[in-house]
Amino acid sequence: MTSTLIGVFVASFLSATLLFGLSEAALVLAVQAGEVPVTALFVAATMGNVLGAVLNFLLGRFLIRFESRRWFPLNPRNRAKAEALFARYGRPVLLFSFLPVIGDPLTLVAGLLRTPLPVFLAYVTIGKAARYALILWGITLLG
Repeated sequence: MTSTLIGVFVASFLSATLLFGLSEAALVLAVQAGEVPVTALFVAATMGNVLGAVLNFLLGRFLIRFESRRWFPLNPRNRAKAEALFARYGRPVLLFSFLPVIGDPLTLVAGLLRTPLPVFLAYVTIGKAARYALILWGITLLG
């Protein structure tokens, strides 16, 4: 049970960073295994994904000066897209931080633009929790 929760948490964390994590697949497999209550899986996935987004936020806030380095996880094109979304829609755009391709750069740019951490956490947590709630709802409907 604990290893299942840790696996879902780690997959969700990695999925929220600019790495590859397959959180949805981990969540589906964990639900199908039936060892862990769905509520616990929801909390593990949401927490892991939010903490991964916080890592991106911190990269934007403190490490942006290394943007020109090869190892830096955001390319200038994705940064420009994320900044344009922020300029157009403001902080509520962080509700969409769960989306592939643009979600991770959004969280990094939020740090770069000095979004207050409580505001960041509120929007990102709502968006990511809604995503996992929807996935779990779909799994239970199909299961």
